[in-house]
Amino acid sequence: MSETRPVSFSDDEARAWQREFPSLAATVHVANCSHGPQSLRVRGAVDAYLDSWLEKGMDWESWIAEIHGAKEAFARLIGAKPTEVALSTSASAAVSSVASALATGGERRRVLTTEAEFPTVGHVWLAHARYGLEVEFIPVRDGAIELNEYEARVDERTLIVSATHVYYQNGFKQDVKRIAGIAHRAGALALVDAYQSLGTCRVDVGELDVDILVSGNQKYLLGVPGVAFVYVKEELVERLEPALTGWFGRVNPFAFDPKTLDYARDARRLETGTPPVFAAAAARAGMELIEEADPGRIEARIDALSAHAIEAAARCGLEYSGPHDVRRKGATTAIRVPEPTRVEGLLKERNVVASARGDVIRIAPHFFTTTEDIDRALDELRSILGRPL
Repeated sequence: MSETRPVSFSDDEARAWQREFPSLAATVHVANCSHGPQSLRVRGAVDAYLDSWLEKGMDWESWIAEIHGAKEAFARLIGAKPTEVALSTSASAAVSSVASALATGGERRRVLTTEAEFPTVGHVWLAHARYGLEVEFIPVRDGAIELNEYEARVDERTLIVSATHVYYQNGFKQDVKRIAGIAHRAGALALVDAYQSLGTCRVDVGELDVDILVSGNQKYLLGVPGVAFVYVKEELVERLEPALTGWFGRVNPFAFDPKTLDYARDARRLETGTPPVFAAAAARAGMELIEEADPGRIEARIDALSAHAIEAAARCGLEYSGPHDVRRKGATTAIRVPEPTRVEGLLKERNVVASARGDVIRIAPHFFTTTEDIDRALDELRSILGRPL
């Protein structure tokens, strides 16, 4: 029996959701691949933290509860247990914690990653080469990476395969379940950077069978910078003893014992210093909003908007750079333009917020985006490109 596909949001439902985001009354926001717009709920969570700080000065009990609430929200979003989730301050810090915990003795010391990763991931692996890791990059060819590249390169020397779920530049989406399978058949671990996918599609770490998953919150999860999460499969947790650590990674952070390096018995062992309570409060509210909207329905909406954007770009005579099969792309629809950063600024003057990267402007909608918003952004882009830059 075939699985029933969730029903996509309609334009009317998207318009109703826009009332949650005050800036959308005057602005078309299609830069969610860079930063989502501010919601009333996230603003309320941030204000509550600021009020607590103002009125109580210090309120560790409620702040720690906020941290736990954020981790629980992330766990629900990816189908994990809260004990399999650690809080971090950025994807860079999260991947660094993992890298510092990997044993590099013996034959297994190769990290297989790709040119499609956000640069921070490659930088972290390269920085850890001084500790014995050997880093290999799979090249991007025609804006994509084929599975046979993984099959040809993963072997008994591979320690971990580090793969982005969605390529930040052109929206190419990888089959991370099959990549994890390739890694596991060779005895290697699989790490997924889901920063450009989480919030736009259903992600279940058990179904995907990934070992580690990392994401920050300022993009499609509708939070703010300064917070990220890392999932570690339960049976893997006790194998990781990170050198990048801190007091919140201890069995009891409040023991205040500088001479005892005892790692927490769950994923919290990957945590470092004082947690970012302010950002975690915003992250929790943003993730709860995504949960309410339903990732399955959001995924259906994103697929529909992607198909619409590709067709509309062709009608406008714009050069699309990315997969034409929406099953192989994330939310980003990349349009090649001259002087992308300047074009981004000109769009902003017309109340269209898009995101330049490399040689493209990225049109990255969310569940609250209408087809009219897509058309408006592409029409303004065509108008700008029709004049000398």
